[in-house]
Amino acid sequence: MSTFQNQMSQSPAVFNLLIANTVAYLATMLLSSDTLYGLFALFPIESPFFKIWQPVTYMFLHGGFSHLFFNMFALWMFGRGLEQEMGTKRFLIYYFVCGVGAALAQIGMAEIDIANTNSMSELMAYLCTPTVGASGAVFGLLLAFGMLHPNATIMLLIPPIPMKAKWFVVVYGVIELLLIVFSPNDGIAHFAHLGGMFFGWLLLLWWQRRDRQRNYYY
Repeated sequence: MSTFQNQMSQSPAVFNLLIANTVAYLATMLLSSDTLYGLFALFPIESPFFKIWQPVTYMFLHGGFSHLFFNMFALWMFGRGLEQEMGTKRFLIYYFVCGVGAALAQIGMAEIDIANTNSMSELMAYLCTPTVGASGAVFGLLLAFGMLHPNATIMLLIPPIPMKAKWFVVVYGVIELLLIVFSPNDGIAHFAHLGGMFFGWLLLLWWQRRDRQRNYYY
């Protein structure tokens, strides 16, 4: 068995997610992207485009090749080890909880923006602007890696310096908070990123507590 086949057999969820996201991206290139975004991207609840399944399906759509590439690179980089450590079932639960949690955070922020706007043009922009991407779920994976392996060393790309995983997660979280404050209209769903991390943190804490209780009673 080749190294690639061995990795696929050990991390089937990661490879299937990579394939699903790539196929979805190709579909937006080959078919009507407006139709696909209108059906499967995430819109505010008040939007005429909102559908109940969008908090799940938006994770598989991306706004461009670079958006897809960096999300899938992070999924491949961190997801394989986490899936082997958690097990495929628990990994998938975690991934989708983070992704849906990110969607709920984004919807909640959109509700606040809509409630506070007095401009019809701004209101229409909020209602008609979709959110896409697996970033919320990926940020949840970053958090899990940092919590489970806090002292593991990660080599940053820009700048190329080593950093412990726990500080890597903290730095990313702080950057997202700063961008919310100083660059709120940059077109990036920073609240979704933090939402993915927050829901992932809650789920990991719940699993750790439940596992400790099981081990205690056994």
